[in-house]
Amino acid sequence: MRTSIVKVMIGHRRVGKSFILFQLIELIKNEEPDANIIYINKEDIEFTDMISYQELHKYISDRLAQDRKNYIFVDEIQEITDFRIAIRSLALDNNNDIYITGSNAEMFSADLANELGGRYIEFRIYSLSYLEFLDFHKLPNSDDSLEKYMHFGGLPYLMHLPLEEYVVMEYIRSVYATIVLRDVIQRKNIRNAAFLEQLIRFLADNVGSLFSSKSISDFLKNQKVSISPYTVSEYADALAEAFIVHRIGRYDITGKKNFERGEKYYFENMGIRNVIAGYKLQDRAKRLENIVCNHLLFCGYDVKVGTLNPEEIDFVCTRGGETLYIQTAIALSSPETIKREFGNLLKIKDNYPKIVVSWEKAFENSFEGISHMYIRDFLSSTLTRELS
Repeated sequence: MRTSIVKVMIGHRRVGKSFILFQLIELIKNEEPDANIIYINKEDIEFTDMISYQELHKYISDRLAQDRKNYIFVDEIQEITDFRIAIRSLALDNNNDIYITGSNAEMFSADLANELGGRYIEFRIYSLSYLEFLDFHKLPNSDDSLEKYMHFGGLPYLMHLPLEEYVVMEYIRSVYATIVLRDVIQRKNIRNAAFLEQLIRFLADNVGSLFSSKSISDFLKNQKVSISPYTVSEYADALAEAFIVHRIGRYDITGKKNFERGEKYYFENMGIRNVIAGYKLQDRAKRLENIVCNHLLFCGYDVKVGTLNPEEIDFVCTRGGETLYIQTAIALSSPETIKREFGNLLKIKDNYPKIVVSWEKAFENSFEGISHMYIRDFLSSTLTRELS
């Protein structure tokens, strides 16, 4: 804060970006009662006609103060054509402290890097973590609360609604429809909306499965849906850029290199995933893997799917020069399952932490030196001191 570095907050709609801006504005007002604050919200009808970077620049320039710091906030800035040109110009003045939010990853990461060089910093705003969900809803850290989190997800506004199936799912459904329409179909000029819906449902039904664009295309052809691998890739990219899904690539643990093809898809918000695919008992393992992936990303890890031929490690996670290996399992009740889940990790010959995360509360804390964590304990951790 109070520097000429542009602060960029990204994440899908209704995840709390606007509220974070309001909190920052309130903080500034408390510390500087006469602060010059300029706020633009592209979802407000007052700013409907502001559609170009020239209009954005003029509106802000007309309100700049010369004798004190200017605090500039623009919410959902991707609605303004070529907004980067205006932001680049405004950022040249060290008197301007700029904060912007957006709901599309691609237009920020690539274009802002070109326009601003090293003069911006990006903050990814995720859905609420498990502990944040408990705090928002004033719930105890219990298995029942965990089930609610797995079912409804972490959209912040849910704190204003009763946690009842019909009410919550109707709200989540409306949020999902808005994201798909405004941040995928309209922004990418997608013509085949029916196929897009089929692709989203396919990904929701197959969370954690390894795919390539060609394998998805081939599967859908078997379902009498003809679509090219290029179109599949294009649509999947659009879903990732709108933060509906996380696209997790593969990493060769032995060769220490990333694979160019094949990835897994996980949903950023479990409530949205469950609205699409339903909350079915047989999907418990998929939900477990998805929620573990989300928590790892929330904790700041770069996450990949590990390959250790012929085995697969669910997640290879790196952060600040550290590595963490994670396997997920619903049950650890049979010797075969224990051997498979722990055995895969035992084949990795380095000294970085290795953990099996499961629903088995009563299972011992470790097995042959590999740690075990009950899912609720895992989601209640920050994955720092607990694993050191």
